[in-house]
Amino acid sequence: MIDITVPQLPESVTEGTLTTWCKKEGDFVRRDEVVAELETDKVILEIPAPQDGILTRILVEEGNEVASSQLLAHLEPQAAAAEAVIAEVEPTAMPAARLEAQRSNVDLAQVAGSGRQGRILKEDVLQHAQPAAPAPAPAAPTMAPATPRPVAPVGSREERREPMSRLRARIAERLLASQRDNAILTTFNEVNMQNVMDLRARWKDRFAEKHGVKLGFMSFFVKAVTRALERFPIVNASVEGNDIIWRDYCDIGIAVSSNRGLVVPVLRNAQTLSVVEIERQIADYAALARAGKLPLEALQGGSFSITNGGTFGSMMSTPIINPPQSAILGMHAITPRPVAENGQVVIRPMMYLALSYDHRIIDGQEAVQTLVAIRELLEAPEQLLLDL
Repeated sequence: MIDITVPQLPESVTEGTLTTWCKKEGDFVRRDEVVAELETDKVILEIPAPQDGILTRILVEEGNEVASSQLLAHLEPQAAAAEAVIAEVEPTAMPAARLEAQRSNVDLAQVAGSGRQGRILKEDVLQHAQPAAPAPAPAAPTMAPATPRPVAPVGSREERREPMSRLRARIAERLLASQRDNAILTTFNEVNMQNVMDLRARWKDRFAEKHGVKLGFMSFFVKAVTRALERFPIVNASVEGNDIIWRDYCDIGIAVSSNRGLVVPVLRNAQTLSVVEIERQIADYAALARAGKLPLEALQGGSFSITNGGTFGSMMSTPIINPPQSAILGMHAITPRPVAENGQVVIRPMMYLALSYDHRIIDGQEAVQTLVAIRELLEAPEQLLLDL
């Protein structure tokens, strides 16, 4: 027998919850195939099979708390026998066919394959899934929301109680700690986004064609923030006891919304990254966050954070510092507003910016100057490209 255990968790994560068994006892599993999922207070970890075999015994039920290296199940290494079993139970199917079978809830054992050597194709699954009786209208969609909720009848006054997920409980804990331990103050400014929007509109198609990633606004903000932090390094520092920790690098956390809550993956050494590298990392993080597969390393550390409530329509907010950091920048919705330029009133795409900071080590002057520097760099983005 081979043991399937909880992977070694980092020091910052002491335990997790076994949320899902992806296989059941008696199932054949292949090496590195996911057999279970473990939820920590930061991410969902996938537990792979150490080698081909049959899952003979599950020792921990779903919903139980587990710790590093804890024994979860036994695997019998029977590669040859298991291959024979799987061949009898389930015919050979192409990957696209397997995915479509999962979506359509189709038993592959009931599908006749039309491919070479009897392989099941995606078209075979689609044809099998067609309703037996002819119907002119297509079947109703079966897609469900990511987090289904019971539909309450009209006028219902029932209440429901459910435990917080580990991630949500951890978010609540950290936000309360931030409010309690930091002397949080917020300063505001506004930025004219016209030049950034014009630059982006002019080059976004060629940028995407050449680099395979969209040109967004966040890369401009990351570049502007790192330049401002180099000018005012105290905003990139943090408090540890009676000491101030100064940093020669800018690790920028980017707040990303997922169906499990807010996560903040970190762009390491952001001051050295190009616009292309920033956009690629953000796109990768966003995709991993939606899939619940962000690696723990991506969520650790960070010296400064950026959050964009504007994607949800927020006009203005006071973001909460992500401890142990000392400051966070809040972006908001871009809104056409009348502004004065050269004695004339014109309409410009304006965005409110908010910088929340720990007043224990950051003075108001430094916070305001940092936010003004960010605004000036964004209003003349060529400075970011020319290193001015």
